[in-house]
Amino acid sequence: MTLDRAGGCRADAAFLARMREHPAARAIVLWRDRCLVRGGAPVAVGVSDDAVFLGVGEERDRADAEHDAARGRPQSTQGGAVAGSGPLFAVDLSELDDAGALAVADADDVVDVRALFPKLSAEASARLAYARGLLHWRRNQRFCGACGSAARESHGGHVRLCVGCGKALFPRIEPAVIVLVESGERCLLGRHRGAAGFSTLAGFVEIGESAEDAVRREVVEETGVVIGDVEYLGSQAWPFPAGLMLGFRAVALTEEIEVDREELVTARWFTRSEVAELDRGRGDSIEAFLVDTWMANGRR
Repeated sequence: MTLDRAGGCRADAAFLARMREHPAARAIVLWRDRCLVRGGAPVAVGVSDDAVFLGVGEERDRADAEHDAARGRPQSTQGGAVAGSGPLFAVDLSELDDAGALAVADADDVVDVRALFPKLSAEASARLAYARGLLHWRRNQRFCGACGSAARESHGGHVRLCVGCGKALFPRIEPAVIVLVESGERCLLGRHRGAAGFSTLAGFVEIGESAEDAVRREVVEETGVVIGDVEYLGSQAWPFPAGLMLGFRAVALTEEIEVDREELVTARWFTRSEVAELDRGRGDSIEAFLVDTWMANGRR
C-alpha cells in the first residue's frame, strides 16, 4: 500500500483531530465484516468520532499503476471511496440491522469484501482488507482477557486499554505458512476437504515453532512427505479475520504420499504441463505467486 499508516502519530489526540476535520477525510463503511456498496462500488461516509484511523492516503504512483496493469486489474477504483489522497478512516455499523446500515451509508447493498477485489485496484483492495481486519478485532476485543474488565479505545483504534488492570491489547495476527513442495520436475498439490480443486499446502504456525519448522510439520502431517530445504519467498496479509500468509518453497526428501483424510482428501505430484491445465482460480494470491514462480523456473 502507498497508504501512510502514521503509526508514530496515533497517540497524538491533536493529530487525530486534525485528520478527522480534514476536508478530504473519508471513512470506509463496513457492516459485520462486509462492505456497504452503492452501484457495486464501496461507499464512503463522513468521519464520526468513533471511526478508526487507517492512515493518510497518497496519490498512487506510476509503479503501482503499472503493477495493476500487468496483473490485469483496474487502474482506478470505482468512485474513489477507498483509494486516493487524504485521511482515511473506517466505520463499523454492525450494531445496526442491515436496513439501518444501508440507510446510514446511503448504500444499496452489502457484500463480502473479497467479492469486490476483482473490481478494485491492488491498492484499494489492500486498504479494504486492512479496514475489515482492524474492525473485526475491535468488535471482538471489547474486554480484557487477563481480568475481564472492559477495554477502552486508544491510538486511533489500534490499541485497547483495560480499564481494570491497564493491560494494552493489540490487534491479533495469526501467522500461517503456505508452501510449494517440489521434487525434481514435479510439485505436490492437495485437495482440501470441501474444495473443488487442487492447491498448495498450508497451515498455522504453532507457539514455540519457527515458520520453517511449521512448513515441515504441516507437510508431513497432511501428506506424509518429509521436507528438506525450505526457502522463504514472500508474504501476503490475509485479514480474514487476522491471517498473515508466509510463502515458501520446499524440497521433498521423500515422495510417498499418505494423506491425513482430515485436512486433505487427496494429494498427488503434478508436472508443469499438468499444473498448466488446472483451473487455479484467483491470480492475485500468494498461492498463485508460488505456483507461477515454480512454473517460470521450468521455462528457463
